[in-house]
Amino acid sequence: MKLAKTYAFLKKDLSVIEDALEETVYANQPVLHEASVQLLKAGGKRLRPIFVLLASKFGEYNLSYIKNVASSLELIHMASLVHDDVIDNSNMRRGKPTVKAKWDNQVAMLTGDYIFAKALQQFTEIQQPRAHQILSDTMIELTMGEIEQIKDKFNIEQNFRTYLRRIKRKTALLISSSCQLGAIVANTDKKTETALYRYGYYMGMSYQIIDDILDFTASEKELGKPAGSDLLQGNITLPVLFAIEDPALHKELSTLFRNPAHIKGETLLPIIAKISSSDAIKRARKVSDMYLQKAYDSLQVLPNNQAKEALENIANYIGNRQI
Repeated sequence: MKLAKTYAFLKKDLSVIEDALEETVYANQPVLHEASVQLLKAGGKRLRPIFVLLASKFGEYNLSYIKNVASSLELIHMASLVHDDVIDNSNMRRGKPTVKAKWDNQVAMLTGDYIFAKALQQFTEIQQPRAHQILSDTMIELTMGEIEQIKDKFNIEQNFRTYLRRIKRKTALLISSSCQLGAIVANTDKKTETALYRYGYYMGMSYQIIDDILDFTASEKELGKPAGSDLLQGNITLPVLFAIEDPALHKELSTLFRNPAHIKGETLLPIIAKISSSDAIKRARKVSDMYLQKAYDSLQVLPNNQAKEALENIANYIGNRQI
C-alpha cells in the first residue's frame, strides 16, 4: 500500500494545511520569500501534520483550530532541515538544490530562523499553555540533538546510547510531540494522549533508523543525494556502529577519519560497500522492528476507528519502506 492511501480520508484537510503553510511562509522580502517557497515546494511526506490530524481524530476534531498546530510543526521541521543542510554542507535534498546551494549559508540560516519564527507565530493561536510548554521543550531538545551531532562528527568511539539519544532528540521527539499535541488540542483524555505520544516516539525512532539504513542500501537517485552521505559528513549511524565491531573495519575507518578534510566520496566507497553487504544492515533493521512493534503495541488501548487503522498502516509502511 502506498503511504498516501493510508490517510486518503484526510486529503481535503491536508490541502487546507498546505494552503496555510503557503500563506504562513509569505515574506515581503523577495529573497526570503523565494527561499522559503522553494523549501516548501521541495516536497516531503508531511508526516508531522498527518500525525497531528490523526491524533486529533480521537477527540474533538476542529480543523480550523488544529491546523495551527499541524502547520507549526511542519514549519519547525522545515526550518531544522535548512539548518541541517548548512551544518552538513549539503547541496542536494530530495534530488533538488538546497537553499544554501542556491543562495549561500547566510541566506539559508536566516531562512531557517524566519520559518522557525513563523511557526511560533502560528502557534500563538493555541490557547492551551501546556501545549506551548511541550513545543518549547521539543525545540530545546531538537537543538540539543543538533549540537550533539556536531560534537560527535567523525567520532567512531561513540556508543549505542549516544546514537539513540541523538536520534530521539533530532527526529523522534518532534514526531511524538506531533501526536501528543494533536491529542491535547482535541481535548482527548490522558490515557489516549499518552498512548499517542508513545506511538509517535517509537515511530520516530524506527523512522530514523530506517533512514540511516537506506543511506547505505538505496541508490543516489532514490535518496535524492549521494549514497553514504551521512558517513561522508562524519555522522556515525547505527549500521556503522554495528559494522565497526569488526576490528579491521574499525581500524580502516579510524585511519580515514583522522583527516576529515581529505575525505572524498570515492575514498569511502569501499567502506560503504562493506557496510552495505555486512550483517550490520540486518541488525539495524531488527532494532527498527523492535521500536515498530512498540509503536503497534501503544495503539492497542485506543478505540478502533479510521485514524487508528491509518496509524497502523503508516507504521507498516515506514517499517518496510525502501526509499
